[in-house]
Amino acid sequence: MSNTKLAYISIIGKPNAGKSTLLNLLVGEKVSIVADKPQTTRQRILGVLTLEDAQFIFLDTPGWFPPKHLLGEYMQKTIKQTVEDSDIVLYVIDATLELDEDNKTLLQFVKEQKKPYLVLLNKIDAVSPKILEERKNEIISLGVDPNNIIEISALYGTNKDLLLEKLKELSPEGEFLYPPDMLTDQTDKFWISEIIREKIIHLTHQEVPHSVAVYVDEIDERKNGQLIYIRATIIVERPTQKAILIGKNGQMLKKIGTLARMELEEYFKKQIYLDLWVKVREKWRKKPEILRELGYI
Repeated sequence: MSNTKLAYISIIGKPNAGKSTLLNLLVGEKVSIVADKPQTTRQRILGVLTLEDAQFIFLDTPGWFPPKHLLGEYMQKTIKQTVEDSDIVLYVIDATLELDEDNKTLLQFVKEQKKPYLVLLNKIDAVSPKILEERKNEIISLGVDPNNIIEISALYGTNKDLLLEKLKELSPEGEFLYPPDMLTDQTDKFWISEIIREKIIHLTHQEVPHSVAVYVDEIDERKNGQLIYIRATIIVERPTQKAILIGKNGQMLKKIGTLARMELEEYFKKQIYLDLWVKVREKWRKKPEILRELGYI
Protein backbone atom coordinates (compact mmCIF):
# COMPACT_ATOMS: atom_id res chain seq x y z
CA MET A 1 0.00 0.00 0.00
CA SER A 2 1.11 3.55 -0.71
CA ASN A 3 2.03 5.84 2.19
CA THR A 4 1.18 8.90 0.13
CA LYS A 5 -2.13 10.54 -0.72
CA LEU A 6 -3.24 11.57 -4.21
CA ALA A 7 -6.41 13.44 -5.15
CA TYR A 8 -7.99 15.26 -8.05
CA ILE A 9 -9.76 18.25 -6.48
CA SER A 10 -12.23 20.39 -8.44
CA ILE A 11 -12.72 24.05 -7.49
CA ILE A 12 -16.19 25.29 -8.38
CA GLY A 13 -18.42 28.27 -7.60
CA LYS A 14 -20.21 31.24 -9.07
CA PRO A 15 -18.33 33.91 -11.05
CA ASN A 16 -16.07 36.10 -8.87
CA ALA A 17 -16.22 33.76 -5.88
CA GLY A 18 -12.40 33.71 -5.79
CA LYS A 19 -11.68 30.29 -7.34
CA SER A 20 -8.63 31.33 -9.36
CA THR A 21 -7.21 33.30 -6.44
CA LEU A 22 -7.61 30.16 -4.31
CA LEU A 23 -5.88 27.97 -6.92
CA ASN A 24 -2.92 30.36 -7.10
CA LEU A 25 -2.72 30.45 -3.29
CA LEU A 26 -2.75 26.67 -2.96
CA VAL A 27 -0.22 26.03 -5.73
CA GLY A 28 2.02 28.85 -4.51
CA GLU A 29 2.37 30.60 -7.88
CA LYS A 30 0.13 32.23 -10.46
CA VAL A 31 -1.20 29.49 -12.73
CA SER A 32 -4.65 30.99 -13.37
CA ILE A 33 -5.44 34.56 -14.42
CA VAL A 34 -7.40 36.67 -11.96
CA ALA A 35 -9.80 39.58 -12.51
CA ASP A 36 -12.68 41.26 -10.70
CA LYS A 37 -15.00 40.59 -13.65
CA PRO A 38 -17.15 37.47 -14.05
CA GLN A 39 -16.36 34.64 -16.48
CA THR A 40 -12.61 35.28 -16.44
CA THR A 41 -11.81 31.55 -16.39
CA ARG A 42 -13.17 29.80 -19.49
CA GLN A 43 -11.39 26.46 -19.42
CA ARG A 44 -10.33 23.92 -16.86
CA ILE A 45 -7.02 25.04 -15.35
CA LEU A 46 -4.83 22.43 -13.69
CA GLY A 47 -2.56 23.28 -10.77
CA VAL A 48 -0.40 20.82 -8.81
CA LEU A 49 0.70 21.02 -5.18
CA THR A 50 3.16 18.37 -4.02
CA LEU A 51 3.72 17.97 -0.29
CA GLU A 52 5.93 15.40 1.43
CA ASP A 53 3.07 12.95 1.89
CA ALA A 54 0.40 14.14 -0.57
CA GLN A 55 -0.08 15.40 -4.11
CA PHE A 56 -3.15 17.49 -4.85
CA ILE A 57 -4.17 18.07 -8.46
CA PHE A 58 -6.47 21.11 -8.39
CA LEU A 59 -8.84 21.80 -11.26
CA ASP A 60 -10.08 25.39 -11.48
CA THR A 61 -13.32 25.78 -13.45
CA PRO A 62 -15.35 28.59 -15.07
CA GLY A 63 -17.91 30.38 -12.90
CA TRP A 64 -21.33 28.72 -12.71
CA PHE A 65 -23.94 30.83 -14.56
CA PRO A 66 -26.90 30.21 -16.89
CA PRO A 67 -25.40 29.91 -20.42
CA LYS A 68 -26.36 32.51 -23.05
CA HIS A 69 -24.34 31.15 -25.98
CA LEU A 70 -22.38 28.09 -27.15
CA LEU A 71 -19.27 29.18 -25.23
CA GLY A 72 -21.40 29.40 -22.07
CA GLU A 73 -22.77 25.91 -22.69
CA TYR A 74 -19.23 24.60 -23.10
CA MET A 75 -18.21 26.24 -19.80
CA GLN A 76 -21.16 24.64 -17.95
CA LYS A 77 -20.27 21.24 -19.42
CA THR A 78 -16.67 21.74 -18.30
CA ILE A 79 -17.78 22.35 -14.69
CA LYS A 80 -19.96 19.22 -14.57
CA GLN A 81 -17.32 17.03 -16.21
CA THR A 82 -14.60 18.31 -13.87
CA VAL A 83 -16.69 17.58 -10.77
CA GLU A 84 -17.50 14.08 -12.04
CA ASP A 85 -13.79 13.41 -12.72
CA SER A 86 -12.57 14.58 -9.29
CA ASP A 87 -12.11 12.81 -5.96
CA ILE A 88 -12.98 15.86 -3.84
CA VAL A 89 -15.00 19.01 -4.58
CA LEU A 90 -14.20 22.46 -3.19
CA TYR A 91 -17.27 24.68 -3.49
CA VAL A 92 -16.22 28.32 -3.08
CA ILE A 93 -18.89 30.78 -1.92
CA ASP A 94 -18.42 34.55 -1.74
CA ALA A 95 -19.28 35.35 1.89
CA THR A 96 -19.93 39.02 1.05
CA LEU A 97 -23.04 38.08 -0.97
CA GLU A 98 -26.33 36.49 0.02
CA LEU A 99 -26.89 32.93 -1.17
CA ASP A 100 -29.12 32.81 -4.24
CA GLU A 101 -30.79 30.10 -6.32
CA ASP A 102 -27.63 29.49 -8.37
CA ASN A 103 -25.71 28.78 -5.14
CA LYS A 104 -28.38 26.33 -4.04
CA THR A 105 -28.57 24.62 -7.45
CA LEU A 106 -24.80 24.17 -7.49
CA LEU A 107 -24.75 22.87 -3.91
CA GLN A 108 -27.48 20.35 -4.78
CA PHE A 109 -25.44 19.20 -7.80
CA VAL A 110 -22.36 18.73 -5.60
CA LYS A 111 -24.28 16.72 -2.99
CA GLU A 112 -25.74 14.47 -5.70
CA GLN A 113 -22.22 13.40 -6.74
CA LYS A 114 -21.90 11.40 -3.48
CA LYS A 115 -18.22 12.29 -3.06
CA PRO A 116 -16.30 14.20 -0.37
CA TYR A 117 -16.76 17.95 -0.59
CA LEU A 118 -15.96 21.10 1.37
CA VAL A 119 -17.83 24.40 1.26
CA LEU A 120 -15.35 27.27 1.48
CA LEU A 121 -16.78 30.56 2.71
CA ASN A 122 -14.35 32.94 1.00
CA LYS A 123 -13.57 36.66 1.49
CA ILE A 124 -14.03 36.48 5.27
CA ASP A 125 -11.67 39.47 5.48
CA ALA A 126 -14.46 41.58 3.95
CA VAL A 127 -17.45 40.63 6.16
CA SER A 128 -18.43 41.01 9.81
CA PRO A 129 -18.48 37.96 12.14
CA LYS A 130 -22.29 38.36 12.37
CA ILE A 131 -22.79 38.12 8.58
CA LEU A 132 -20.36 35.21 8.42
CA GLU A 133 -22.33 33.33 11.06
CA GLU A 134 -25.56 33.96 9.13
CA ARG A 135 -24.03 32.58 5.92
CA LYS A 136 -22.70 29.53 7.75
CA ASN A 137 -26.05 28.80 9.38
CA GLU A 138 -27.85 29.09 6.04
CA ILE A 139 -25.45 26.59 4.45
CA ILE A 140 -25.95 24.21 7.39
CA SER A 141 -29.75 24.56 6.92
CA LEU A 142 -29.27 23.30 3.35
CA GLY A 143 -27.99 19.99 4.72
CA VAL A 144 -24.24 20.61 4.90
CA ASP A 145 -22.32 19.16 7.86
CA PRO A 146 -20.68 22.04 9.84
CA ASN A 147 -17.39 20.08 9.70
CA ASN A 148 -17.49 20.43 5.90
CA ILE A 149 -17.49 24.25 6.04
CA ILE A 150 -14.22 26.19 6.22
CA GLU A 151 -13.99 29.97 6.46
CA ILE A 152 -11.14 31.27 4.29
CA SER A 153 -9.61 34.30 2.66
CA ALA A 154 -7.98 33.19 -0.60
CA LEU A 155 -6.52 36.69 -0.94
CA TYR A 156 -4.71 36.64 2.41
CA GLY A 157 -4.23 32.90 2.89
CA THR A 158 -6.42 32.66 6.00
CA ASN A 159 -6.96 29.01 7.05
CA LYS A 160 -4.91 27.66 4.14
CA ASP A 161 -3.13 25.14 6.41
CA LEU A 162 -6.45 24.01 7.90
CA LEU A 163 -7.81 23.43 4.39
CA LEU A 164 -4.74 21.41 3.34
CA GLU A 165 -4.98 19.22 6.45
CA LYS A 166 -8.66 18.58 5.74
CA LEU A 167 -7.82 17.66 2.13
CA LYS A 168 -5.23 15.17 3.34
CA GLU A 169 -7.87 13.51 5.54
CA LEU A 170 -10.31 13.23 2.61
CA SER A 171 -7.78 12.11 -0.03
CA PRO A 172 -7.39 8.48 -1.08
CA GLU A 173 -3.98 6.81 -1.00
CA GLY A 174 -2.01 6.86 -4.24
CA GLU A 175 1.38 7.31 -5.90
CA PHE A 176 2.30 10.78 -7.18
CA LEU A 177 1.43 11.37 -10.84
CA TYR A 178 3.52 14.51 -11.47
CA PRO A 179 7.13 15.50 -10.73
CA PRO A 180 7.41 17.46 -7.43
CA ASP A 181 8.44 20.68 -9.21
CA MET A 182 5.55 20.67 -11.71
CA LEU A 183 2.89 23.31 -10.99
CA THR A 184 0.65 23.13 -14.08
CA ASP A 185 0.20 21.32 -17.39
CA GLN A 186 -0.42 24.51 -19.38
CA THR A 187 1.48 25.09 -22.60
CA ASP A 188 3.39 28.33 -23.16
CA LYS A 189 0.95 29.16 -25.97
CA PHE A 190 -2.05 28.88 -23.65
CA TRP A 191 -0.38 30.88 -20.86
CA ILE A 192 0.61 33.70 -23.24
CA SER A 193 -2.96 33.97 -24.59
CA GLU A 194 -4.35 34.03 -21.02
CA ILE A 195 -1.96 36.78 -19.86
CA ILE A 196 -2.91 38.96 -22.84
CA ARG A 197 -6.60 38.31 -22.14
CA GLU A 198 -6.15 39.15 -18.46
CA LYS A 199 -4.72 42.59 -19.34
CA ILE A 200 -7.66 43.24 -21.69
CA ILE A 201 -10.11 42.29 -18.92
CA HIS A 202 -8.42 44.71 -16.50
CA LEU A 203 -8.30 47.60 -18.96
CA THR A 204 -11.69 47.39 -20.69
CA HIS A 205 -15.31 47.49 -19.54
CA GLN A 206 -18.90 46.38 -20.21
CA GLU A 207 -19.22 43.77 -22.96
CA VAL A 208 -15.66 44.01 -24.34
CA PRO A 209 -13.92 41.59 -21.89
CA HIS A 210 -16.52 38.85 -22.54
CA SER A 211 -16.31 39.27 -26.33
CA VAL A 212 -12.55 38.80 -26.48
CA ALA A 213 -10.50 35.72 -27.28
CA VAL A 214 -6.76 35.54 -27.91
CA TYR A 215 -4.97 33.23 -30.31
CA VAL A 216 -1.16 32.93 -30.37
CA ASP A 217 -0.10 32.64 -34.02
CA GLU A 218 3.66 32.40 -33.60
CA ILE A 219 6.34 31.95 -30.91
CA ASP A 220 9.88 32.25 -32.22
CA GLU A 221 13.22 32.53 -30.43
CA ARG A 222 15.50 35.13 -31.98
CA LYS A 223 18.89 36.79 -31.32
CA ASN A 224 20.46 33.43 -30.40
CA GLY A 225 17.68 32.69 -27.92
CA GLN A 226 17.97 36.05 -26.14
CA LEU A 227 14.62 37.32 -27.44
CA ILE A 228 11.23 35.67 -27.91
CA TYR A 229 9.04 37.01 -30.73
CA ILE A 230 5.32 36.44 -30.10
CA ARG A 231 2.58 37.27 -32.61
CA ALA A 232 -0.95 37.06 -31.26
CA THR A 233 -4.41 37.87 -32.59
CA ILE A 234 -7.10 39.36 -30.37
CA ILE A 235 -10.56 38.37 -31.62
CA VAL A 236 -13.67 40.48 -30.97
CA GLU A 237 -17.27 40.30 -32.19
CA ARG A 238 -17.90 43.85 -33.43
CA PRO A 239 -15.98 46.67 -35.16
CA THR A 240 -16.82 48.99 -32.22
CA GLN A 241 -15.03 46.58 -29.87
CA LYS A 242 -12.02 46.54 -32.19
CA ALA A 243 -11.94 50.34 -32.08
CA ILE A 244 -12.02 50.30 -28.25
CA LEU A 245 -9.17 47.77 -28.07
CA ILE A 246 -6.97 49.72 -30.46
CA GLY A 247 -7.83 53.06 -28.85
CA LYS A 248 -7.00 56.57 -30.00
CA ASN A 249 -3.73 56.52 -31.94
CA GLY A 250 -3.29 52.87 -30.89
CA GLN A 251 -2.84 53.81 -27.22
CA MET A 252 -5.05 51.08 -25.70
CA LEU A 253 -3.41 48.28 -27.70
CA LYS A 254 -0.01 49.66 -26.71
CA LYS A 255 -1.01 49.64 -23.02
CA ILE A 256 -2.31 46.04 -23.27
CA GLY A 257 0.90 45.00 -25.02
CA THR A 258 3.17 46.70 -22.48
CA LEU A 259 1.47 45.13 -19.44
CA ALA A 260 1.39 41.68 -21.04
CA ARG A 261 5.03 41.95 -22.18
CA MET A 262 6.22 42.91 -18.69
CA GLU A 263 4.57 39.86 -17.12
CA LEU A 264 5.73 37.53 -19.90
CA GLU A 265 9.33 38.76 -19.54
CA GLU A 266 9.11 37.96 -15.83
CA TYR A 267 7.75 34.50 -16.68
CA PHE A 268 10.21 33.58 -19.47
CA LYS A 269 13.18 35.51 -17.98
CA LYS A 270 13.91 36.79 -21.48
CA GLN A 271 13.24 39.86 -23.59
CA ILE A 272 9.86 39.67 -25.34
CA TYR A 273 8.73 41.29 -28.57
CA LEU A 274 4.93 41.15 -28.55
CA ASP A 275 3.18 41.78 -31.86
CA LEU A 276 -0.58 42.21 -31.31
CA TRP A 277 -3.31 42.31 -33.95
CA VAL A 278 -7.08 42.76 -33.56
CA LYS A 279 -9.62 41.01 -35.82
CA VAL A 280 -13.43 40.98 -35.93
CA ARG A 281 -15.08 37.54 -36.01
CA GLU A 282 -18.83 38.18 -35.69
CA LYS A 283 -20.68 36.14 -33.04
CA TRP A 284 -17.63 33.90 -32.53
CA ARG A 285 -18.98 32.68 -29.14
CA LYS A 286 -21.88 31.01 -31.00
CA LYS A 287 -19.81 29.36 -33.76
CA PRO A 288 -18.49 25.82 -33.13
CA GLU A 289 -15.76 26.09 -35.78
CA ILE A 290 -14.24 29.19 -34.15
CA LEU A 291 -14.59 27.76 -30.61
CA ARG A 292 -12.80 24.63 -31.87
CA GLU A 293 -10.05 26.71 -33.46
CA LEU A 294 -9.55 28.53 -30.14
CA GLY A 295 -9.40 25.25 -28.21
CA TYR A 296 -12.64 25.72 -26.26
CA ILE A 297 -14.36 22.60 -27.63
